[in-house]
Amino acid sequence: MAVGLSIANDGRGYSGKMTSIVVLSCMVAATGGIIFGYDIGISGGVTSMVPFLEKFFPDVYTKMKQDTKISNYCKFDSQLLTTFTSSLYIAGLVASFFASSVTKAFGRKPSILAGGAAFLIGAALGGAALNIYMLILGRVMLGVGIGFANQSVPLYLSEMAPSRYRGAINTGFQLCVGIGVLSANLINFGTEKVKGGWGWRISLAMAAVPASMLTFGALFLPETPNSIIQTNKDHHKAKLMLQRIRGTNDVEPEFEDLIEASNMANSIKHPFKNILQRKYRPQLVMALAIPFFQQFTGINVISFYAPILFLTIGLGESASLLSAVMTGAVGTTATFISMLVVDKVGRRVLFIVGGIQMLFSQVIIGSIMATQLHDHGEINKEYAYLVLVLIGIYVAGFAWSWGPLGWLVPSEIFPLEIRSAAQSITVAVNFLFTFIVAQTFLSMLCYFKSGTFFFFGGWVVVMTVFVYYLLPETKNVPIEQMERVWREHRFWKMIVGDKSEIRKTELL
Repeated sequence: MAVGLSIANDGRGYSGKMTSIVVLSCMVAATGGIIFGYDIGISGGVTSMVPFLEKFFPDVYTKMKQDTKISNYCKFDSQLLTTFTSSLYIAGLVASFFASSVTKAFGRKPSILAGGAAFLIGAALGGAALNIYMLILGRVMLGVGIGFANQSVPLYLSEMAPSRYRGAINTGFQLCVGIGVLSANLINFGTEKVKGGWGWRISLAMAAVPASMLTFGALFLPETPNSIIQTNKDHHKAKLMLQRIRGTNDVEPEFEDLIEASNMANSIKHPFKNILQRKYRPQLVMALAIPFFQQFTGINVISFYAPILFLTIGLGESASLLSAVMTGAVGTTATFISMLVVDKVGRRVLFIVGGIQMLFSQVIIGSIMATQLHDHGEINKEYAYLVLVLIGIYVAGFAWSWGPLGWLVPSEIFPLEIRSAAQSITVAVNFLFTFIVAQTFLSMLCYFKSGTFFFFGGWVVVMTVFVYYLLPETKNVPIEQMERVWREHRFWKMIVGDKSEIRKTELL
């Protein structure tokens, strides 16, 4: 059933409509983004709650409330506290490689189901935690869920979406991440006021709500035509599915491209080994660089530790949680704007504009903290609120650039024969550096102090230059014809050459 958005002569003659089955399927799949965002946002809130700190991290509570000799920048410096946050991401790193095999052998849908089931277990363990071991085990299970969901959901969205709207649909995943962060911040703000000191249990257990939506919704998801061809070798079934999701019988050009891509994929027996070939060099560089840069924007400094950061600059516990709600709302709104314009203005423009915006805000935040926040005492309230505004500007810059595009671009540039392996590399690199940033930030804040923001600002300069010179524009390019953007790029064409040169190299 079509919902009215037509696509005529897309790519080399692709035709079809934006159908309701695509919209509904992508809405269910993108629920994985809500869980991801919820888990990012919830940890910073609960680790700023006094009852939670008293029960699981008494040393941090003592430093925060009683030890006046400790620097403002060092009150939350605890490796055990950061392990609670970062354990999720090291688990996701390991799980993403298992997810690659599942996704390739059984399809995108089973990986999404496995992710949803792990989320449910993690939410139950977190909400019922009696000790630190049970608490961290719950975070590990959430990490397993994220490893599977982040490996399979972006692929699912890119393969289901018509190329003309692929950017908007895939950005829906990041929009859901933003909704998840905002929901977590709102829930933390409410549960902090629960009498009896058990509000943190509600915050952790509520992850089960979006997890249930994903798990049960995934049971009814159709598999993508790409996956049907790759796993079942059933061309007739794949063609029927393609006709169904495009809302037309005229799918021959797109179907032929899928068959060609599948034949090439079947000839690749060791995708992790083959991705090292010269012809895949651009994709390998992007699979490594984009998730690395996404984490070194410093966004997870804000996402994980916003309430703690606001406590550091002198806002109270409730005000800190409310401030995190405000930044979450800004991020969600900016991601929605990105979803509306990404297929019109393109990926590169958003990357560059967002980079400039993030750099501006980071430099000013670092300067204010360097001149106004000393080791002891509190920052002037006017400056504290100015920092809050600047963090909102920073979050908006990330939310319409490196936030959604950091997942969109990798998911759309990989040929089918290496797609599952390359997406696993992207997810693994993302989780590795998310873990590193999460595990080290509180120590960085203690030792670097305001210099922490200049550190991440320097990386924003590097990544913006990288995009300007090395990332080609991929808007409106059909996913199975993406190789042409590398052959036409002023730098990458020197690496990959044209098709005839690639064939000569393979024969040699």
